[in-house]
Amino acid sequence: MSVDGGLVYAIGDIHGCYDAMKALLADIARDCAEQAAGRRPALIFLGDYVDRGPHSHKVLEALVWLQRRTDVEVHLLKGNHEQALLAFLDEPEGGGGWLRFGGAETLAAYGVVPPGPYDGEDSYVRARDELMERMPASHLRLLERLELMVVVGDYAFVHAGVRPGTPLADQTEADLLWIRQGFLDATGPFDKVVVHGHTWLDARPQLLEHRIGLDTGAYATGVLTALRLQDGERTVLQAGVPVERPAPIPA
Repeated sequence: MSVDGGLVYAIGDIHGCYDAMKALLADIARDCAEQAAGRRPALIFLGDYVDRGPHSHKVLEALVWLQRRTDVEVHLLKGNHEQALLAFLDEPEGGGGWLRFGGAETLAAYGVVPPGPYDGEDSYVRARDELMERMPASHLRLLERLELMVVVGDYAFVHAGVRPGTPLADQTEADLLWIRQGFLDATGPFDKVVVHGHTWLDARPQLLEHRIGLDTGAYATGVLTALRLQDGERTVLQAGVPVERPAPIPA
């Protein structure tokens, strides 16, 4: 699919903010009704659907529903928080780090009491088992089938970024999900214009010639951001009212 002549919407990090997601998708639907002109739009989600916000289960359920629709082309990228959740399901004893950077909110969203900071490893296994009992199979299948990269015309969509000097085909999963240093401070150009999430500064997207950052910290700022690419033009859509909060050190 080519951006020239196509209609693409990229959506930044949701982090369990279901209400903001619902509002943004409604804005996209209205915008698409005006812009599509018979074309089938593509929705590309940049990852980090879970953790930190209160409604990770509702976000995943909405994504499951979206994937069933035939009037839109849906691509779901894997974020580092999805990777951490899957790692917790495989090896819960090592899940303390995930709980500290948002996993506790995801457990609570599914009705699971998170382990306390001084609980033993058996409490992590208990929480994993309860989560597996409560999480619909469709949510798990979605998490296990997430994409790492989508290339559309002159744009490459990834979660975190790319390693400068490395061809897109040779990028590692670790860099695609976690990179900051070396990517954010690179002046470009890259093989493609990189559209990414993962790192936010405030409620404004980062719009540069060589990269476009769409993470606007929805769980802290209240603002969820999307980018429409159409006929060589870039248009930003946002849902939510900005909340004045300093940007934390992200994970």
